Amino acid sequence: MTYAELTRRLRVLGVEFARPAGGSHELWWHPASGRTTIIPHHAGREIRRGTLAKILKDLGVNMQDLERRG
Repeated sequence: MTYAELTRRLRVLGVEFARPAGGSHELWWHPASGRTTIIPHHAGREIRRGTLAKILKDLGVNMQDLERRG
C-alpha cells in the first residue's frame, strides 16, 4: 500500500493530518480516540507491512476496517 492509498483510506475513517514530522514523515491523529502515529511520506514507494501494522496499532484501527472503507 502506498502513502497516498493509506492516507486516503485513513481519512475515510476520520484520521487527520496533524503536522509535518522529521524528514519525510508526518504526524497523523485520530480525533475519536485521541491517538497519534507517524506516517512516512515516500512518494511511489510501498509502505512495509510491519510499518503499516504499527501505524494501525498506534491509531487503534484494524486492517479489516481499512480494507472495508477503501
